[in-house]
Amino acid sequence: MRKILTVILISAFLFSIAVPAFSESQGKIGYIDLSRSFDEYQKTKDFDRKLEAKGDMKQKDRENVVQEIRKMREELELMNKNAREKKEADIESKIKSLQDFDQDAKTDLTKERDNMVKDILKEMSDVIKEYGEKNGYSIIVNDRVLLYGDAGLDLTNEIIKILNDKYAAAPGK
Repeated sequence: MRKILTVILISAFLFSIAVPAFSESQGKIGYIDLSRSFDEYQKTKDFDRKLEAKGDMKQKDRENVVQEIRKMREELELMNKNAREKKEADIESKIKSLQDFDQDAKTDLTKERDNMVKDILKEMSDVIKEYGEKNGYSIIVNDRVLLYGDAGLDLTNEIIKILNDKYAAAPGK
């Protein structure tokens, strides 16, 4: 236990010496709240609205099938035994298709969301890299790895503005 504590203290000491020395000799350091940048990016908001609308449409389609099943069950009470058996088979088939629909809808929406997240994160990474190169930054990190960061090093608002300006100027959003 004592060895681990010693290693941690030595590592912390070396890091505290290395970061200021690096920043003075190599250039600027900044950080970004990637989660906030993602959430406040207008493209993310627009896509979330589109995805929600698609989910609502799928939910309406689902409700129509549920209503059909309810109606079929109500009709079941009025039928004779032979017709009832056929109707029960039809109901089971309809329920199976509803379960398949639910699974497919969930898979499609999840896949679409995952692809969107991947594309937006790539776009954000490109903007951050370009910003860093253009403004003389040696290191820009995600704020999740920081224990402390001076507010003057936070580039989040600037990156959000660049992303939203580029998105607003893009044809055919």
